[in-house]
Amino acid sequence: MPKLTPTTRTTPTRLPKRVDYDLELIYEILDEGLYCNVAYVQDGLPFMLPTGYCRIGATLYIHGSVGSHMIRSIEHGADLCISVTLVDGIVLARSAFHHSINYRSVIMFGKPFLVENEAEKMNVLAQFTNHFADGRWDDVRHPDDAELRRTAVLGIRIEEVSAKVRSGPPKDEESDDNWPCWSGVLPLQYTAGAPQEREDAVPGMVLPDYLKNYSRKK
Repeated sequence: MPKLTPTTRTTPTRLPKRVDYDLELIYEILDEGLYCNVAYVQDGLPFMLPTGYCRIGATLYIHGSVGSHMIRSIEHGADLCISVTLVDGIVLARSAFHHSINYRSVIMFGKPFLVENEAEKMNVLAQFTNHFADGRWDDVRHPDDAELRRTAVLGIRIEEVSAKVRSGPPKDEESDDNWPCWSGVLPLQYTAGAPQEREDAVPGMVLPDYLKNYSRKK
């Protein structure tokens, strides 16, 4: 899979060794994540909102109510900055200065376009649903005409984007080599608990396979 060409906005000003433009890595991070932060400027003021997303090929999709402030503000091609971050561990150094986080992140820039074709819109909503749990779309009631009219779907091309990764142990000063405290990495990961069925569940429902041993790893 090819590497993307850096732009002024995706070129780091520090720690360039952590930045990668490999599309395979970028797609892996996006597919493992559950939500993104969407930042934009409206009337000279900055806004940022977390929201769900999905990826289909080289396009990232977000959706929301046609009347929401975010959708109304950006559906006509506002410049967006979108971020997805996965935290893999807490880096505990010997000095307070060198504490850090092991993470994998994606930052992308672009202008959204409105998905208006009904079949394409339904396909994106199916992928949204399956992004939460692969196979879920086959079990649920699909959106009706009224729900489709109330839902806006926006796409952003995955073109101006970079990944940034920090991994490994703390990087302390040599002068702190003998400082007497525990130092290392505390790994973190998403772990699903036991599924909790709703109180008014339809009798006789069996836990679907896609919720057994659930993992965000693709």
